[in-house]
Amino acid sequence: MSDTNLSASGASTLRSARFRAEREGDWKRLEGLVRKVESSGVRSLSYHDARDLAATYRQTVSSLSVAREISLDRSLLDYLDNLSARAYLVVYAPQGSVRGLAAQLLLYGIPQTVRRCAMPLLIGFGAMLLGGLLGYALFEQDTSWYEFLHPGEMSGDRSPLATREQMLSSLYDPNVSFTDQLSAFASFLFSNNARVALMVFSLGVLCAVPNFVLTLYNGVLLGSFYAVFADKGLGYDVFGWLSIHGVTEISAICVACAGGAQLGLAVLMPGSLTRRDALRYRGRDATKLAILAVIMLVVAAVLEGFFRQLVQSAETRLLIGWGFGAFWVYWLFFTGHQAEEGA
Repeated sequence: MSDTNLSASGASTLRSARFRAEREGDWKRLEGLVRKVESSGVRSLSYHDARDLAATYRQTVSSLSVAREISLDRSLLDYLDNLSARAYLVVYAPQGSVRGLAAQLLLYGIPQTVRRCAMPLLIGFGAMLLGGLLGYALFEQDTSWYEFLHPGEMSGDRSPLATREQMLSSLYDPNVSFTDQLSAFASFLFSNNARVALMVFSLGVLCAVPNFVLTLYNGVLLGSFYAVFADKGLGYDVFGWLSIHGVTEISAICVACAGGAQLGLAVLMPGSLTRRDALRYRGRDATKLAILAVIMLVVAAVLEGFFRQLVQSAETRLLIGWGFGAFWVYWLFFTGHQAEEGA
């Protein structure tokens, strides 16, 4: 019995050696081309190299199929399997650097996604606007609503109980300096705003209702906050104070809400797709909206942590805030036009 096994093993080894000898030249050629692409990119190949890559890849896959069929030794099968997998990625996987993919996303992917997502964006911005109007109306009806909505601020200088001078001084502080405190403040603002945006985005999968309500609530807080200053005749000043960072920050929260709404719409209205496929399909756009929200929140944190503290003119604050707003509109609605999305 043992002699039979040894004989079978020897025959298998002989077949593998003969099989390798007949085809090894093509495998080595493919391995060299794959290594070249992996290290230097597909553009490093000449015309003849690219032709040989395609031809030797097909031959190697065919060799792997034959080797499996005639049950050659395991080491040869593993070698061919690994080489075929590496070659497949080189031949069929998208080729590009991380920098190139990021540029493609920023130049084409995100702008085109925004233009495709009119309904989710309408939900996000509509919830914020509706909440703002509601918050303002509630304060105008009864100032005690402010205490209910902002319980921790009733004893400060931004409440109905504060004097006009106190509220004005909270908007303009000439005693700021370039210190590490501003940097730490900007970091805190980003982490706090990112947490809110992440919550708004993630709740969207629950049929888009919770993230709509949360965005609406943020709008109510904003509307009542503006109303308490407008009641003291400081509407213009607080509008400038909010604009320098709020145009970007509030838009980021609305965009995060839109990303969540995109997921919610996939659950509510999957169309001809299954809900799983609809989530997968819409999830790509939702992810790009989430990336956009993060980018905007980074910018908003810098504007709020530094520029709002250092700029003491309402007009300059308005110019900076709405200047960034114009930039977002131009980037997202007037760039990245091409026949087919590249990211």
